[in-house]
Amino acid sequence: MNSSSSFSVFIFTAVIILRCLNPIKAATCHPDDEAGLLAFKSGITRDPSGILSSWKKGTACCSWNGITCLTGDRVTALTVSGQSEVAGSFLSGTISSSLAKLQHLDGIYLMNLKNITGPFPQFLFRLPQLKYVYIENNRLSGPLPVNIGSLSQIEAFSLEGNRFTGPIPTSISNLTKLSQLNLGGNLLTGTIPSGIANLKLISFLNLGGNRLSGTIPDIFKSMPELRSLVLSRNGFSGNLPPSIASLAPILRFLEVGRNKLSGKIPEYLSRFKALDTLDLSRNKFSGAVPKSFANLTKIFNLDLSHNLLTDPFPALYVKGIESLDLSYNKFHLKTIPKWVTSSPIIFSLKLAKCGIKMSLDDWKPAEYYFYDFIDLSENEISGSPARFLNLTEYLVEFRAAGNKLRFDMGKLTFAKTLKTLDLSRNLVFGKVPATVAGLQTLNVSQNHLCGKLPTTKFPARAFTGNDCLCGPPLSPCKV
Repeated sequence: MNSSSSFSVFIFTAVIILRCLNPIKAATCHPDDEAGLLAFKSGITRDPSGILSSWKKGTACCSWNGITCLTGDRVTALTVSGQSEVAGSFLSGTISSSLAKLQHLDGIYLMNLKNITGPFPQFLFRLPQLKYVYIENNRLSGPLPVNIGSLSQIEAFSLEGNRFTGPIPTSISNLTKLSQLNLGGNLLTGTIPSGIANLKLISFLNLGGNRLSGTIPDIFKSMPELRSLVLSRNGFSGNLPPSIASLAPILRFLEVGRNKLSGKIPEYLSRFKALDTLDLSRNKFSGAVPKSFANLTKIFNLDLSHNLLTDPFPALYVKGIESLDLSYNKFHLKTIPKWVTSSPIIFSLKLAKCGIKMSLDDWKPAEYYFYDFIDLSENEISGSPARFLNLTEYLVEFRAAGNKLRFDMGKLTFAKTLKTLDLSRNLVFGKVPATVAGLQTLNVSQNHLCGKLPTTKFPARAFTGNDCLCGPPLSPCKV
């Protein structure tokens, strides 16, 4: 889970817990609230898992699933949430405008319903006490209303994971009570309105995963509370603005990956003593990483991959890095750095094409247990990964294509969790073990493997270019 989604879930959970402390379960139900909720239910065309099954006319709506009443018989919060990991649990339909009847509503949480369609819900403008809006991971579409700034009482506003199009309205600058704004994962275009600088209380800002462009405005000096800034997966160009430096005391998440940003990595980033996650990946940053990055002692997740960065890479003095990706730059690390090897909590290590020339037999990580993802492709690494693959318990992905690995694959065992294995373009010999059938993705092409292939679902290209492999999907074995 990325930082934006985990932070959103944390805020959502915290608000719900606070609401559920001593809720008043009214014996009756205000007729306006009952009418509004039943109209919402009637707009739902499919409810396969019965999320709304307790919503029945004539019963106390304060006892219905997802309804909170904190002021007598009036509904104050509406929570309808699908289970993103359970297929077929999602609602289909539209959001009824009759929810405007819930005049005491201060929180609406319609999350992970997936198949809810329609435009921006205009009834939000008719709820005078509304403070918290989380309408996430649905299929709402169309433009955001130009008068969105009229929702000036809103404190938390998330429309993440929908299909909204068009620009971010300039009137958003009027939402001066906002502490969280999340418009990520939509289809928004245009630039970031400079008026966002008016959101002086903002602590969480996510505009990632849209189609925004232009330069990132230099607006961050007016946001002293900002702890999470996510602008990744857009089309932003130019340099990182100087005012980001003013966020050094408290910023924890800075994610600007997958844009068109350029220039050198700013020296000021080394002053971010609270920084947990830094993602500058898939941009056009060039030059050397500042030596002062050694000051980032609390960094847990660092992704500088797919840039134009050059040597030398500084040694970091972190107690434990969780995920590191330096792949596809112009580094010549020669070995996997000691500060990486010594981390007891690392779960993701990606050092593809980093100029590593060493034997895996000499690599002895402080902890094997937690590794989930490893990518050491396109280096000059020799030896065998067998010891490593045998000791990990949660490994999901291991990639080491384009190296000089030499070992007997027939003796290889690996974690039951492993889904992806890429050992192509190496010096691997022996037979392909039957256990590869449990993988989702496999590539052992261009090696020295031999013998009859086990029964698998993989295409021929996964096995081509070996010495004497035979059997489906390759040529039949000679009797």
